Amino acid sequence: MLETFFRTHAFLMEHYNAPIRRALMDTIDWSYRLIAIKGPRGVGRTSFLLQYAKENYDSRLRQCLYINLNNFYFQGRGLVSFAEEFVGAGGRVLLIDQAFKLNDWKEQLCECYHKFPLLRIVYTTTSVENSEDNNTELAELARTYVLHGFSFREYINLQTGNRFQPFTSEQLFAEHERIQSAIVSRVHPWQFFREYLGHGYYPFFLENHNFTEALLKAMNMMIEVDILFNKQVELKYLSRLKRLLYMLAVEGGSSPNVSRMAEIIGTSRATVMNYLKYLEEARLINMVYREGETFPKKPAGIMLHDTNLLYAVYNPQMSEQLIMETFFVNTLWRHHTINKERREGFYKINHTTEVCVCERPRRTKTTDNVLFARYNTEVAHGNELPLWLFGFLY
Repeated sequence: MLETFFRTHAFLMEHYNAPIRRALMDTIDWSYRLIAIKGPRGVGRTSFLLQYAKENYDSRLRQCLYINLNNFYFQGRGLVSFAEEFVGAGGRVLLIDQAFKLNDWKEQLCECYHKFPLLRIVYTTTSVENSEDNNTELAELARTYVLHGFSFREYINLQTGNRFQPFTSEQLFAEHERIQSAIVSRVHPWQFFREYLGHGYYPFFLENHNFTEALLKAMNMMIEVDILFNKQVELKYLSRLKRLLYMLAVEGGSSPNVSRMAEIIGTSRATVMNYLKYLEEARLINMVYREGETFPKKPAGIMLHDTNLLYAVYNPQMSEQLIMETFFVNTLWRHHTINKERREGFYKINHTTEVCVCERPRRTKTTDNVLFARYNTEVAHGNELPLWLFGFLY
């Protein structure tokens, strides 16, 4: 049976062509024997594994092997005995896609780690945690990295052939005029920004099929498989989750009326709060809080995770302001603390920097201390900076 997997691996390597090298590839310490690549459905976890294999291993040497635990074969045989056969045949690196699909997969990965000291395992899993699994050994053994959708920087690099590097928020706030000038001298970002908002976050746009249909399919799988399977939610409650997500998309950005939502979908207030957490883990929404507050308190605002989701759900009432704030929050939440302030469009970043997302600067009592992230402009000066520039944070 091992030969079948080697043939599949060779076929994938022969036909795989990475259009862009993901930045995460260079941040991983590949010397670790157990590496987890975590991320939501649709961001390119499978492609990431294949890209790593193609860059580093000749398939003819049979040292590296890609497997997908969706394969029914592993339901019968399990992972440990397969890994033993692979190591016995000279294998050194096992790339395991969708590890969470296998029962007791965490225990089996730990057993492989202890049993095969010369084997390195890189595995992918969903961003949704299994609520009933308290296995902490794997968390201690594995080094975990998170794969996100394309940043605006990666999208521009792909479309133009440039190799722009990411900037820190400190660099962006202090040197935004110099940074934007260096970028604008080589490309006109605003020409690509609208495209990115509609279809640039998920790699589906690289494939020859309908982007929206592919994204809607992924969204349904996030709920039907990742959430229901990992959170042990009964299938009969699926419609409640989907209806809740649509309500959040329609009401975009506002603080939710949790009691009203609970009444509409026919459940309790506590269950709605749990559902919100599940949707956030699946990277379908972002919850933004007032400074000093966090879950399980009610968030100050909820928006879809990224603008591609907004367009896919298609809310005819969505405003340009909502679209731009959704982009803004999505660029910052990974590595920064972002809190929503009471004034519309105002956010506090890392408890220090106040940023207003707007088309034109607004008059405020503290104008000198506020940065204005402006949309519908390619360049800005002084305490203003173009919103698209936040897409270069990762």
